[in-house]
Amino acid sequence: QESGEVIKAKVFAANAGGLSATLGDLDAKAFLPVSQLSNEHYPRIEEGDRTKIAEELKKFIGQELTVKILDMNPRSNKLIISEREVLSANVKELLAKYSVGQIVDGIATGIADFGVFVRFIDDPQIEGMIHISELEHRIIDSPKEIVKINETIKVKIIDIKEGRVFLSLKALKSDPWDNVAERYKTGQEMQGTIYKLNPFGAVVNLDKEIQGMIHVSEFGGAEEMKAAIAIGQTHSFLIDSVKTEEKRIILKLKK
Repeated sequence: QESGEVIKAKVFAANAGGLSATLGDLDAKAFLPVSQLSNEHYPRIEEGDRTKIAEELKKFIGQELTVKILDMNPRSNKLIISEREVLSANVKELLAKYSVGQIVDGIATGIADFGVFVRFIDDPQIEGMIHISELEHRIIDSPKEIVKINETIKVKIIDIKEGRVFLSLKALKSDPWDNVAERYKTGQEMQGTIYKLNPFGAVVNLDKEIQGMIHVSEFGGAEEMKAAIAIGQTHSFLIDSVKTEEKRIILKLKK
């Protein structure tokens, strides 16, 4: 661990949390958490289903991975290892020529419920992440609505930290909230389509770019809300308030 030596680990078991392995010729057991897998091996499972993640990781049983020792878990007497750390030194060197604010060409290599993995076309060893909140200016239910696997896209680098690069797609799109006050006024009657139901209320599509929110208290409770509205339905709403700085339009259901 102190020398940063790179060693081989043979995987003998897997669960949703990661991989169990033995190290080289040593009679030592180790655990490789999912978060310490390389981007190439990271399970891209929709909605973070733990059962599906465990099934995906089982394919590594019997394989050898190149790792570094990260730490020791005194409770289980197991070493904690990392595959990602082996690659990070080279990736950090490659990332040195990139800077925050730069626009790069990439290919969408994986889609998970939390975002999209993007490999740089010029440097395929670099794979960044677009968090779901950086895909669109509106709330979206799944990244699949915006990006397809193997699609070529332009992205903006918004952060580089510890060998990881964070990207944005929405940063390259004009912000529809810049002129929302000209289009939407308090008291205005609007037609809107229910997009998403949450415990605290509903997200309503007012047009292709702008969404409004109606609080669950407008219905009396979650069950009453589900009885009154459903995803895909169109209803008449009144705009209760427009908060452009917070990017929020509060709605009431027209009686």
